[in-house]
Amino acid sequence: MSAGRTAPRWLKPATEYGPLGLFFIVYTAEGLLPATAVLLAATAVGLLLSLVFLRRLPMMPLVTALVVGIFGGLTLWLQDETFIKLKPTIVNAIFAVILLGGYAINRHPLQYVLGTSLQMTENGWRKLTLRLGLFFAAMAGLNEIVWRTQSTDVWVAFKVFGLIGLTVAFMLAQTPLIIRHRPRED
Repeated sequence: MSAGRTAPRWLKPATEYGPLGLFFIVYTAEGLLPATAVLLAATAVGLLLSLVFLRRLPMMPLVTALVVGIFGGLTLWLQDETFIKLKPTIVNAIFAVILLGGYAINRHPLQYVLGTSLQMTENGWRKLTLRLGLFFAAMAGLNEIVWRTQSTDVWVAFKVFGLIGLTVAFMLAQTPLIIRHRPRED
């Protein structure tokens, strides 16, 4: 497969949601530490698949994999589940800082990542960058509240279903903005 060809349709969902699905399955059967080990392995396999099929490592999965590797590794090494519970906070905070930092200096890192698949005006990119940056900051804060105040079972359900559900709902709510800011055909 050449670098210019597109990846199979299954690749993105498999590499983004496969590790999380396996994490949940193993958590329900074996507990948090074995689930963390599976998450580490599945994330590494996802990166390898991306490299094989895309001939590159996409930025967002790479950042996520680095944080999973660090915090998952610390969880296993120290036998302390605190570190894996911090992972969503750290990932969301990193994305918030990148987006809000770009917004502050009038750059749109989101456009760099999605520019070929989503076309919008400069003003649309600016608004979406701000909204998504604030959303990621809110998700980091929400993860902190949940893991610090709830049981591990509740936190795992929140991580697996809540974060994904909130993200899907948020992105659907951005549809009017995206439609409004499509470039006009002359």
